[in-house]
Amino acid sequence: MNANRRADPVVLSLRDVGLGFGGLQVLNHVNLDVPPQGITAIIGPNGAGKTALLNCISGIYRPNSGQIMFGRRELNGLRPETIARLGIGRSFQNLELFPTLTVTENLLVARDSRFRGGPIRAILYFGPARSQEARQRAAVEEVIDFFELWPVRNLRAQDLPYGQQKIVGLARAIAMEPTVLLLDEPGSGLTRDEKEDLARFLLRLREDRKLPLIWIEHDLQMVMDLADQVYAMNLGECIAGGPPEVVRNDPAVISAYIGGETP
Repeated sequence: MNANRRADPVVLSLRDVGLGFGGLQVLNHVNLDVPPQGITAIIGPNGAGKTALLNCISGIYRPNSGQIMFGRRELNGLRPETIARLGIGRSFQNLELFPTLTVTENLLVARDSRFRGGPIRAILYFGPARSQEARQRAAVEEVIDFFELWPVRNLRAQDLPYGQQKIVGLARAIAMEPTVLLLDEPGSGLTRDEKEDLARFLLRLREDRKLPLIWIEHDLQMVMDLADQVYAMNLGECIAGGPPEVVRNDPAVISAYIGGETP
């Protein structure tokens, strides 16, 4: 066996990533590896730097130091739209849906980057333009089926219950056909039943689509039930990483996040 070959390949790798604003250090020497399949959860108290970390991966923030690698491609300095086209999808804690568009229309917006051709061809709507739209609509229909959104497909996003809006936000990210998906607290504000639906879809993304997920979550029980590996953050640093049961019982995690008591 080649000694230089990695035993555990990763699709996304962060090395010594640092981020600061003025005198405030938000991230400090963060190291993280995401395997090609499975759910990687990031936990930590408010202000730990979890969302800032996702913002660095997706290009919203530019790290002051360190390296972010997506396969063999370095992401440092790339624009958010470029990173999205490379295959990194994102759902946001704040929904960011178009409220007056229907569910189907919100998902079609996510397919915009897939359209090819100039504006004249699109306006005249003939030949390749028509076939392209048919392909994009077919892809959206597949996502609607996957997330069981057919009863609300023609409703405006603003008319849906909050829990369903969260699922639409997740579906829109999947409509972009990412190879890695970043999830920023998709379970926040959901009822227990709505969280069970969310958990079902996360497991289907892992098992059916083999999609690697990076998932920020405050619900520790969900994390321990669903995640394949967990990273714990506190004050901008990664204080533990590994299987859920190992991280849950790590003394640093108990002290910083759980408040001195093992769940």
